Amino acid sequence: MTADLNELTRPTEFLDYETDEVQAFVDHAVKDRSAAPTTNATELYYAVRDGIFYEVYDADLSPEGLKASSTVRAKSGFCLHKSAVYAAAVRAVGIPSRLVYGDVRNHLASPRLIEHIGGDVFFHGLTQVHLNGKWVKATPVFNKMLCKLYGMEALEFDGTSDSLYHPYADGGGSMEFLKDHGSFDDVPYDFVIATMRAKHPNFLSGTGTVAGGSLAAEAQ
Repeated sequence: MTADLNELTRPTEFLDYETDEVQAFVDHAVKDRSAAPTTNATELYYAVRDGIFYEVYDADLSPEGLKASSTVRAKSGFCLHKSAVYAAAVRAVGIPSRLVYGDVRNHLASPRLIEHIGGDVFFHGLTQVHLNGKWVKATPVFNKMLCKLYGMEALEFDGTSDSLYHPYADGGGSMEFLKDHGSFDDVPYDFVIATMRAKHPNFLSGTGTVAGGSLAAEAQ
């Protein structure tokens, strides 16, 4: 492991895996911390994907709210929150990680959410992990139950190839990536919030998102 990769296994302000909350989450998710990195990365992927519910409404976008420990405690959040949890969790078992942000089309969304967002292009967060000598992208964001409600296939991950393009259950294509904003060693808070405010001003209120809703209920 190079010095640069060593830096990417350390805790940060937002990837605060030294906290009791994240340590307990990791202990519950992985069978053996000394197992192969690919095994632990895969187990943690599914723990984040399905153990933390994807919810955009009432989500806390304050600096405290975007910390991995806060999301683990809340047991819910959307892509910005869940990507940070996964990045923190894999670092806790010695796997280098980075956060990746981009603009996507055909995101899982309800008509109400699309109205608040202002269209079908969304600012999106995911994670890169370094396994078997290369970087792979992982998106443990949309939990399996929510994907089923919205007619999407849940993304799988085996630790060897990118988990990136959400396919639709009816075979009608997949999520489209429009712009890559780059990778970051920690949550670039000012950039994330400035981008959210510029792209989705009607979705934000103070340091949180639109209150009073349920993405699962809106799929009914």
